[in-house]
Amino acid sequence: MPRSVDDILKHADDMAKRFEDYEPKAEDERDPAAMSILRQAVTARSDAERSIRDAVARARRDGLSWALIGSLIGTSGEAARQRYGQPHKTGR
Repeated sequence: MPRSVDDILKHADDMAKRFEDYEPKAEDERDPAAMSILRQAVTARSDAERSIRDAVARARRDGLSWALIGSLIGTSGEAARQRYGQPHKTGR
């Protein structure tokens, strides 16, 4: 639903006031170490998934069947093919 410029400016003023009036409470605090550990774990999982993807691609180039690959990664051959059988796009 489109809003007028005046509505947008009023909303921005209201948000700025809420921000300025905010008083943190002890229960609002977060442990940065916990967030850092979680982020490291997510990064490790991403790296591991990339490593598995690359190893599966090599296994296929070397002639391993999807059934064997699936058994080695703990899934069915069909599930492995569905997950790793498509060409991947690299974001890096």
